[in-house]
Amino acid sequence: MLFRQLFDQESSTYTYLIADVQTKAAVLVDPVLEKTERDIQLIQELGLTLRYCLETHIHADHITGTGKLRQLTGCLGIVPENAPASCADQQMRDGEIVQLDSIAIKAIATPGHTDSHLAYLINKERLLTGDSLLIRGCGRTDFQGGNPGTLFDVVTQKLFSLPDETLVYPGHDYQGFTVSTIGEERKYNPRFSGHNREGFIQLMNGLNLLNPQKMMAAVPANERCGNAVLV
Repeated sequence: MLFRQLFDQESSTYTYLIADVQTKAAVLVDPVLEKTERDIQLIQELGLTLRYCLETHIHADHITGTGKLRQLTGCLGIVPENAPASCADQQMRDGEIVQLDSIAIKAIATPGHTDSHLAYLINKERLLTGDSLLIRGCGRTDFQGGNPGTLFDVVTQKLFSLPDETLVYPGHDYQGFTVSTIGEERKYNPRFSGHNREGFIQLMNGLNLLNPQKMMAAVPANERCGNAVLV
């Protein structure tokens, strides 16, 4: 399996390129519009064919590159079930699997950061967590239908039930971390370690974070698969 972690400095977003090394079929997870040229160049250099773009959720801090990539490559755009993006080619529900030749990508419903959010488990060994679980942190829960109690439940009951050695690849990082493990996050993540459900809800409701700078443009654009900025 080919696996690449790509970074957007402006939004601190990770995009993941995954491909079957034999058939060259590829998928991008959470592409960023401003990085489309980079992503296309890498795909061409590696001789890959982009079949899918997967979104973990409707992003508020950047505009997805899926719309542009669909135009350029003919790939399909996939969003979580019930995400407000009717322009998507397909929705995925909890437990559903996208088979990319030798690679199995299983959706795990992880609402709480937003009301429709998926993590993706790749070949049972690498977990793309989006904003549900960050390295030593988690996504905020104060808009887009977020719910701190729901996020606590899905992280502690679903993600932390995976084997300790499962690799954790988040949707963002602001401290320079690139990868962790489920065992490491269960033990050291300060949002969850030492907190019960009520303590976590109190913690998240007291963060008082500023809204993302691009939120007013990013959310409506992403509900149109990134195409609103092209009008």
